[in-house]
Amino acid sequence: MRDDRPDDTPWPAMVWPPASTRLTGHVVELLPCDPERDAGPLFCALRHDAVWRHIPGRPPDAERFAETLAKRRAEGRFAWIVRLLRPYAGQAAGAIVGTSSYLDVCVPDARVEVGATAFVPAVWGTKVNPDTKQLLLAHAFETLGVGRVQLKTDVRNVRSQQAIARLGARYEGTLRRHQRRDDGTVRDSVLFSIVAEEWPAVREALLARLKEADRAS
Repeated sequence: MRDDRPDDTPWPAMVWPPASTRLTGHVVELLPCDPERDAGPLFCALRHDAVWRHIPGRPPDAERFAETLAKRRAEGRFAWIVRLLRPYAGQAAGAIVGTSSYLDVCVPDARVEVGATAFVPAVWGTKVNPDTKQLLLAHAFETLGVGRVQLKTDVRNVRSQQAIARLGARYEGTLRRHQRRDDGTVRDSVLFSIVAEEWPAVREALLARLKEADRAS
């Protein structure tokens, strides 16, 4: 394999965990998830069967969801609540429309995954996902100092694969027999990534996409 960075230099230390901060975008704001406060509203928002079709670990109730969120936080996952800044896609201003997380964090290697993303079906195909991902990617590369962000999804989740590719992430391969689904089958996971050298171009394309959507709306 070719070495794409033969003149690589030492990478600065990554910052972790993120500060308790609010990330504000075009149509959404992201706030650190508090399991006790947010599990109930988030559970209600994501109660649609379609949301969990390709996401393992659907909680049976809000109490179990709170326990799961707290456990994942203790394991090093950093979850965000996604709320609307204004009325959008038939949803009220301030409505919780989803969640996304930093996970699989490796501070020594300055890398992180953006995943565990779920949105209410009403905002699928809107600016909510690119706006959310632009905020998370910008915070990762520009504030936390990561060198790599990876994203992955079920090989059967074509909609998610298309959404990730539209962010500007590069397909890296498919992890075969990678993760068990709730029905007991084992999925193949499609892996994408964005690295620091690519981020400026990805950022500009995402911002242009959001501005274009603003003009069309």
